[in-house]
Amino acid sequence: MTEKRKCLAVIRVRGSSGVFHEILETLKMLHLTRNCHATLIDDRPSYLGMLRKVQNQVTWGEVSKDSTVQLLRKRGKLVGNKKITEEYLKEIGYKSLDDLADAIHKTEVEFTHLPNVKPVFRLHPPKKGFKGKVKKSYAAGGVTGHRGEAIDNLIKRMI
Repeated sequence: MTEKRKCLAVIRVRGSSGVFHEILETLKMLHLTRNCHATLIDDRPSYLGMLRKVQNQVTWGEVSKDSTVQLLRKRGKLVGNKKITEEYLKEIGYKSLDDLADAIHKTEVEFTHLPNVKPVFRLHPPKKGFKGKVKKSYAAGGVTGHRGEAIDNLIKRMI
């Protein structure tokens, strides 16, 4: 019996000043080395443990397919800081960017393991700022921690 995995978007919202070395190492493993960087992962237990460890530095939630397409189209980069092109997609076996986004969203392929694709999206700070304090959890009216499907709204404001 296989469980259906969900695609999660993880966005780093706090800097590295005064943070324990162990947390910085975990952020590095998630490829979130700077503020306003984002990545796509699935919800396997090892990733959830990493998110639990860095929950005061990042926010995450279940991303929709539309947001995945927008992230790949507007912020997805190849090595060499080039945009993801149709020729590259055909090289790795996808017809279009929508097909790749669908495969990532259904967790058939891992975003961080795609060849020659940078494993991180460099985003802008959100338009009109974060809605709440960066030091509080989302459940307490802040920004950090799990936010569920509300991550789509934040991603749209940061693209």
